[in-house]
Amino acid sequence: MNLEHNYAVSLQWTGNRGTGTSDYRAYGRDHTLSTDGKHPIEGSADRTFHGDADRWNPEELLLAALSQCHMLSYLHVAASRGIIVTDYADAAVGTMRQTADGGGHFTSVTLRPVVTVADEGMVEAATDAHREASGKCFIASSVNFPVLHVPRVVVEEG
Repeated sequence: MNLEHNYAVSLQWTGNRGTGTSDYRAYGRDHTLSTDGKHPIEGSADRTFHGDADRWNPEELLLAALSQCHMLSYLHVAASRGIIVTDYADAAVGTMRQTADGGGHFTSVTLRPVVTVADEGMVEAATDAHREASGKCFIASSVNFPVLHVPRVVVEEG
């Protein structure tokens, strides 16, 4: 089965301070991401690159997409394997290396999901399910750097 899915996002730069890009420090990096029927996302550059620290930057959005995709793939795998997940949290981290020409690239991302399962007998299967979920994540399959996983599985109290 080879189905194609299409997505559309609009971006509007809101950082013109009156003189456009007349100088590197003359313009803001603020922008708004939107798509039909959803709340807009206020974005900017990382503070290091003269952005607004209160807005999401592309690097954070990439980490968020990888974390979100793995979680959604994982929950699917867990449900199909009969693993009852009652909570899921992740603390993703990534490393980006700047290059001498002003560009850069991510060198790795590590997802650190903490999965809570309903029963002690599910811990081993819940840990193994990350391997399958990793292969099913569309975003992780689309990047050219390693997406590592350091999962922890705990049993629900009570």
